[in-house]
Amino acid sequence: MKSSESIIEKNQNIDLLRFATAGSVDDGKSTLIGRLLYDSKSIFEDQLSSIKDYSRTHRNQEIDYSLVTDGLKSEREQGITIDVAYRFFSTPKRRFIIADSPGHEQYTRNMATGASNASLSLILIDARKGVVTQTRRHTFISSLLGIRHFVVAINKMDLVDYSEEVYDNIVNDYRTFSDKLSAESIYFIPISALKGDNIIEHSRNMPWYQGSPLLDYLENVNVSGGRNLIDFRFPVQYVNWGGKNFRGYCGTIASGIIRKGERIRVLPSGKTTEISRIVTYEGDLDYAFSPMAVTLCLKDELDISRGDVIARENNLPAITGNIEANIVWMDTEPMQTERDYFIKHTTRTVRGSFTQVRYKIDPEDVHRKPADFLSLNEIGKVKIELKSPIFADIYPKNRITGSFIVIDPATSKTVAAGMISKYKQVSPDRGCESVKAKVIRYPGNKKEEAKAYYDRLSMQGTQCIYVDDDILRDGLCRGISLEDKEYCQRIEELCKIVNNSGVSVVLCLKNVTI
Repeated sequence: MKSSESIIEKNQNIDLLRFATAGSVDDGKSTLIGRLLYDSKSIFEDQLSSIKDYSRTHRNQEIDYSLVTDGLKSEREQGITIDVAYRFFSTPKRRFIIADSPGHEQYTRNMATGASNASLSLILIDARKGVVTQTRRHTFISSLLGIRHFVVAINKMDLVDYSEEVYDNIVNDYRTFSDKLSAESIYFIPISALKGDNIIEHSRNMPWYQGSPLLDYLENVNVSGGRNLIDFRFPVQYVNWGGKNFRGYCGTIASGIIRKGERIRVLPSGKTTEISRIVTYEGDLDYAFSPMAVTLCLKDELDISRGDVIARENNLPAITGNIEANIVWMDTEPMQTERDYFIKHTTRTVRGSFTQVRYKIDPEDVHRKPADFLSLNEIGKVKIELKSPIFADIYPKNRITGSFIVIDPATSKTVAAGMISKYKQVSPDRGCESVKAKVIRYPGNKKEEAKAYYDRLSMQGTQCIYVDDDILRDGLCRGISLEDKEYCQRIEELCKIVNNSGVSVVLCLKNVTI
């Protein structure tokens, strides 16, 4: 069994850069990534042999580097990237995970997916076309997703006679646009992915360029500071009953560091306790950090389920039911305001509706424009009202607890991705432990009012359950008449057990005297 110190030291010494490619269609993203993998000797011999055979047969060339990442049959036939292709390669200085994203406008949602976990965005521009709409759109989405480091590779320089003037004009156009964004660093490199100019080594065809080749820059660029190791957030994914004396809560640490013996608070209940064990496949640890997948064991037995969040006792996310967010709309069907959607936030899924589209953003000039709804690939700021609370941070502070996806309940399709920019707190920072558990009774013909009150309590962060005659007859009181004495006794016992756990009960029953 390995010690926690050796495991953490091993992870801390890994220098891994995640970056995403972006740009317009046919700018050469897949060719560039293929060239990087080929020149860094990161392609298996059998894969390389297959690519060369396909290239000779179908492309009439010795090797088509784009085939290294374009794995789908339809991509090979059309010569474009549709899905996001993830590739890993390493050099003596660094390890890399590349998300090769599609350039077509109709696949913008795939590009957003590819960039969501990246620390750097590699924007390709065709030297013949210059900065186009997709260049701006992908740059803006990357910035919206929290990427602060950009490499702008001006590709196909061989097709413009390696012109310094063409390169300078494109750099100036891009800077005019990007100055409106919050980028920490933008590095420009003139390249030819097909010919290999400025990919691994300096190009003899462009002596006027004195900067680093692409791979050298990627090996040395500093992108530290993007990970939040201060605010501990642990969305519970699964409760593991591993035997008579074991109960652990499984999930991935969204941010921060947690140590054995630390005091934590569970949301939404507000209950506090200590971490008794941090369990992993490698063995128990003394401490763990983002983005490790662990199982946390607690000193006290608490009522915790999927969707709850474990945080430090005095460092909590907001409990909120009203948020403002930047949205990338990904569905062919436009947004409908005042209609219920599923909002999936970490491991918690709640219902919510768009109450207002404050504006949409034109990627051409980053100007705000009025809008009543968003359509496919449009980006805007919206207000959302949730039917149950979530435990959130703003996106710049925490990418995991600050983001969500929107799901159409009728089709189960993911229709949008969102980044929280503002929220309205609906309960105290110290949780809800001060709320005394109680039983709230409604007559059987007041089901809508009862459910509305239950939703209101949940929005305030109160731990509660909803029970009515239909639910009871399908379970706890199956086969028992509503007038039977045992029916009343079972409900009373249920309320007693639930209240003793600190949970309120909203009852909607025909017999309200129960």
